[in-house]
Amino acid sequence: MRKLHDKVALITGSGRGIGKALALKLASEGAKVVINDLDSVPAEEAVAEIIAAGGQAIAYVGSVTEQYFAEEFIVAAEKSFGTPDILVNNAGYTWDAMLHKATDKQFDAMYDIHVKAPFQLNRAFTQAVTPVAKLEADTGKEVFRKIINISSVAGEYGNVGQVNYSSMKSALGGMTKTLSKELGRHKINVNCVAFGVIETRLTQATDEKKTIVVDGNEVGIGIPEKVSAGFSKMVPLGRSGTAREAADAIYLFCTPESNYISGQTVIVGGGLRM
Repeated sequence: MRKLHDKVALITGSGRGIGKALALKLASEGAKVVINDLDSVPAEEAVAEIIAAGGQAIAYVGSVTEQYFAEEFIVAAEKSFGTPDILVNNAGYTWDAMLHKATDKQFDAMYDIHVKAPFQLNRAFTQAVTPVAKLEADTGKEVFRKIINISSVAGEYGNVGQVNYSSMKSALGGMTKTLSKELGRHKINVNCVAFGVIETRLTQATDEKKTIVVDGNEVGIGIPEKVSAGFSKMVPLGRSGTAREAADAIYLFCTPESNYISGQTVIVGGGLRM
């Protein structure tokens, strides 16, 4: 029996990078996965890859910052697979600026995607599973469900040029601790994974100017070659992490082995302390 047989997992931002790697991992362990991305092509490609490997998945395309996204995302999962078991708040990006140049728009954008969206998704997930959890408890069943919030070492230690991003990722720590206390009676584990430097398209080493459009805002992606090399030298393990390694860390909090772990933030950065 695979560890996540028939579990229903929802992962935001899972058409690419860490989210996709996690989706493939969970599906390989038997989970039915709801893929989310801003764009339909990567979302459908991820679904196709899971199905080709014998798994089950659907795509739900859209921005986590859209009104009613959280409720509709949960409903899509319920209609296709039933009551959700796992929620991973993975979607996110950075929009950097030093304090004296940072705008309210940049600050609000980071709040919307890194704090408000996880809050709304955690609430919708909890509202969907609570009635089922109460019935399970009444019949003497102990069924654990999982919420994993994705943070960053920037939220733990701060980072130059990321006052907006660092502030929001730090807030996730407080959200995680509070929800672990509120939701424990429903057997919902709430934990947080804070990443160091992980190789994705958002953190790729490049001296080219590259941008993406998120919620109508053009934001830069990539890290200058020298800066990227400097980060790698700071990591005690000697290199940045891969998307697969990042996904494996999240996976740990999705498994039965984490049933008695809640309210924790685990740093996954190869020993990096910024």
